[in-house]
Amino acid sequence: MSILFSPLPLKSITLKNRLAISPMCQYSAKDGFPNDWHLVHLGSRAVGGAGLIIAEACAVVPEGRISPFDIGIWKDEHIESHLRITQFIESQGAVPAVQLAHAGRKASCDTPWNGGGYLNLDKEGWQIVGPSEIPFKPGAPTPHSLSIEQIAQVIKSFQLAAERSLKAGYKIIEIHAAHGYLIHQFLSPLSNLRTDDYGGTFENRIRLLLEVVDAIQKVWPTTLPLFVRISATDWSEGGWDLPSSIELVKLLKQKGIDLIDTSTAGNIYDAQITVGPGYQVHFAKAIKKETGSLTGAVGLITNALQAEEILQNESADLILIGRLSLRDPYFPLIAAKELNETIKWPLQYERGKI
Repeated sequence: MSILFSPLPLKSITLKNRLAISPMCQYSAKDGFPNDWHLVHLGSRAVGGAGLIIAEACAVVPEGRISPFDIGIWKDEHIESHLRITQFIESQGAVPAVQLAHAGRKASCDTPWNGGGYLNLDKEGWQIVGPSEIPFKPGAPTPHSLSIEQIAQVIKSFQLAAERSLKAGYKIIEIHAAHGYLIHQFLSPLSNLRTDDYGGTFENRIRLLLEVVDAIQKVWPTTLPLFVRISATDWSEGGWDLPSSIELVKLLKQKGIDLIDTSTAGNIYDAQITVGPGYQVHFAKAIKKETGSLTGAVGLITNALQAEEILQNESADLILIGRLSLRDPYFPLIAAKELNETIKWPLQYERGKI
């Protein structure tokens, strides 16, 4: 049997296979409410055979959205619209997960198809925040540097969002600490120039993430998994790097984090990134080897044989697909055939088997 189509037990949850759908922003919500688009988008990938479906970056506060069109879970009214989606995902044998996020200095942007530029306050935009008053790139607005009291409010917002996520039917939470969003901004010495307890030393820069973990664990059942997505490197000299990631993950493992979703970059706008097939896999492998943590691999993984090889080489424990899934929501069904696996198809689609 292939590893790709073997179960992955995670506390009280068992994924039916090792294929997960990465969180992919759809920029299609209004006031944070997921709608029919999100139901069909996420639901079709559950129909397509993935074992884990992770909803897009879900804002814990309105100002934590990347754009005004992101989904959120900052108020109780959001719960019902999420529940509709999680119930359908589960009906297809997949596990619903949510990525809790705060965009920090990369918030208040337009949709990608409208250029993705920052929105002014008079055009649906808002005051952005961050660890320090450092714009993301030249010409970008300067973020407000969060006070200690405001950091405490952010941490509480993650906790309240976790409580709502449970009520909304999610079985796994992923904390978004990657791609240059707020928590990653605190981690990196290139975006965090604070001189208080949340800046300077490695121990201070990781404090926000560890406190978010602690806060969520107070309300999230110990029987349900908790993931963290990190950018293993900034791809920039003097920035967050793989050795720092390894030390961080050792601490996260001690805290009981179940899997590290291992990506890279996003915090430095002009970072020089070496891109190619599976270009981020070696980061997942190094973290897995050095910490003993389960890891997820992402980044230009485009076919079943490549995904299986990653697992066979013990480079990761879970394969996350994003753009590939946008091209083919039913990739897992086809991948099983390529690996000579027999898996269950939806009854409605049985006629489509090749």
